[in-house]
Order: sequence, then structure tokens, then C-alpha cells
Amino acid sequence: MDKPLTKNIDLARGPLDLAGYERAGGYQALRKALGSMSPQDVQQAVSDSNLRGRGGAGFPTGKKWSFVPMGPQAPRPKYLCVNADEMEPGAFKDRLLMENDPHLLLEGVILSAYAIEAQVAYIFLRKEYVLSARRLEQALGEAGQAGLVGKNILGGGFDLEIHLHTSAGRYICGEETGLLNSLEGKRANPRFKPPHPQVSGLWGKPTIINNVETLCCVPGIIANGAEWFGKLSRTADGGTKLYGVSGRVNRPGCWEMPMGSTIGEILDRAGGMKQGYRLRGLIPGGASTEFLTDQHTDAVMDFEGLGKYGSRMGTGTMVILDDRTCVVGMCHNLMKFFARESCGWCTPCRDGLPWVRDLLWALETGQGQAGDLDLLEMHTQQLGPGLTYCALAPGAMEPLIGALRHFRGDFQRHIDQKGCPWRR
Repeated sequence: MDKPLTKNIDLARGPLDLAGYERAGGYQALRKALGSMSPQDVQQAVSDSNLRGRGGAGFPTGKKWSFVPMGPQAPRPKYLCVNADEMEPGAFKDRLLMENDPHLLLEGVILSAYAIEAQVAYIFLRKEYVLSARRLEQALGEAGQAGLVGKNILGGGFDLEIHLHTSAGRYICGEETGLLNSLEGKRANPRFKPPHPQVSGLWGKPTIINNVETLCCVPGIIANGAEWFGKLSRTADGGTKLYGVSGRVNRPGCWEMPMGSTIGEILDRAGGMKQGYRLRGLIPGGASTEFLTDQHTDAVMDFEGLGKYGSRMGTGTMVILDDRTCVVGMCHNLMKFFARESCGWCTPCRDGLPWVRDLLWALETGQGQAGDLDLLEMHTQQLGPGLTYCALAPGAMEPLIGALRHFRGDFQRHIDQKGCPWRR
């Protein structure tokens, strides 16, 4: 199988420098685009490839780009922002790409900026990704010296500045409008939409925000064609996907596989469960997706396949629930994170998440009462989609919704037995 995202990655060797990346075919897609394709041609190729955003929402990338005003009358400057603020618990796929193939990301950034006629790009990087920052800085320096970034790139008349920006280190910065506010030096509160960033984003100018993995798909599409990219997938969603597994499996990690691989196939890549542990459930796509169970290993991991089971693919990075781990304690751990990371901008998120956190801790410590499960159910509704400024609180409710659906008996036992059975 072609592996456009990981073909250059060798963990023992480390990342390719510019010369090595070019020997492996790097920057040929950029040369092709600047030499023979208009920005609209690049947009059309990405649209035809059925590339969907890999940050979690799965919005069609080409369609997203199509909302940006184009032509000489469009507002200037236009911006491309790379969402590299990978703080979703359980997610580490973007880190793999940035640490081990930084030039792939840079080529994707340049191509995507060309497609929307952007003059400036920002890589908004998670604060803790120190190694990613060092390797991206080195790659940027090499690309600048080679004329791949800056004025009149490759003599094609296209100018682009790329800036690496280390984030404030908060989960809310991963929300696209919170990211824009943070870049502008403001608190990372989400913005009310409309207007959408494609029309009025960074400093009021047209802006596209894309995830790292999404942009890393673009060079392969331009070099090999939309049809090639589509055939890498088993489903209507084009391409390959970086799937990850963490938890008590034999080989936790991240692998490039065809889009539409099943949960069971991904778990096989992870070597199955460790000896003495049994699969009980999993969060399929990072912390803000609903629990599934060991009965769902045949489920297809794509943007549509998990919907029939009440969950989402999200980032495609599973977190495993084994039979020795308390699902209530796991939910409490997640809720501590979400409550801490709320920006506090809207009441349901600011007050509701700590309330849910404290209810779960009461169950864990033997202080649970009759009616607590009804209160938890109420919060899953009151913190749902459309009731908050952004998706942080609705996302935080997803694992709780799934846990109450599939493991409600565990919650009830915490009340009946006055504490967590797994702590005894």
C-alpha cells in the first residue's frame, strides 16, 4: 500500500534533511503546482480527492477552501493557520509527522497557501512539543535558504512567509477561533460565528485553519492526482489515515492504514491486549468521542462508519478501556482535564464541567447518591451542541454519554457499594 504520510519516516534514522527529502521526491508537487497549475486547479484537485479534515470534524477540505474570496479584489493579506496544538487526550499523530517529516508539512503548507492565495502562514504549535519546534525551525531554515519559502518561490511569482508560533499551552487554543484570538495576543476565547474565518479570520482577513495531518496529505494529492488518493481508501473518504492506539495493548503506537480500516484491524496492529487484560471498551477518536465496546471491533473507522454506533472517528486515536480499569474513574480523569481547560467564556461549560467532575468524584469516593445518574444525564443534555460558544463542552460530554449508555451498571454499583469496586 502507498503510504504518502509515513513513507519517509524512520524513527531510528530521524527526519530527512532538505536534500534527503528532495531525493525522496519531496517538493516535486510544489514544483508541479507552481509550474503548471493555478490556485483554482490545486483547490479542485483537493476537492476531487475527497480529502476531509483530519482534526476531528471531517469537513471536506476543498469545500472549506472554496469559501475564501479569490482574485485581485479579495482582501489582503490572506492567512493560512496550521492547527498543531494537539492537546486532545489520546492524540499524538501530528507529533509523529512534525518530528519525523517536517518538510512534508512545510510542502503541504506552501501548496495550501498557494491554493487560497495566502501571503502569510502560521504554524500554531503546542507548547509542549519542543522537539517538533526544533525540527520545524531547522526545516524552515533549510527551505528559506533554498528559495522554497519567501519571495518569488521557485521563480513562480508566489510569495509566502511562514512563522512558527508556540502556543499558550491550553486545550481551547485548538478551537479554530480560539486559536485566532490567541495569535492576535488575546485570550483564547472562541468567537461567535458567523462571520466564519474563511471570510473574516485573523485580524479580520480571510483565513483557513487546517490540521497538520490534513495539510500533509496535500503534496501526495498534487503529485499523484486526486484519483490516486481516492483509491488509497476503502470508503468514499479519500486517502490513508493515521490511526493510533494507547492503553494496555502490546504495542501502543500510530500507523498509516487505509481510511475505513476496522477497529479490530487497528487493534491487531497494536498487537492486541496485554496478557492478563481483556478489551472492555474504547474511545475511538480521542477524549471527545463516545465509548464503544468490545462488540464493536468490526466497526469501520471513517467519518461515517462510527455514526451508526453513536460515536465519531474524531482524530482516529483510540484510548483503550480494559477490564481492570474503572470506567467511572476514567470519565472522571477526562472531566478533570476538560473542566480545567475550559476558557470560562460561557456558563454551561464554565459551571457545568466542574459540576460533572465533582459528581463523578463523589461516585468514586463513596459519596454518590440516588439521583446522581439523572443529574449526569441532565448535564449531557444541557452541555450539548448548540448550547455553548464552541464544541469543548459538547465534546467533553461524549465519553460520558457513551459510558452511561454502555456501562451504566458500573455507575450504579458505585452508588450501591458506596465507592469504586476497582479501588478495593
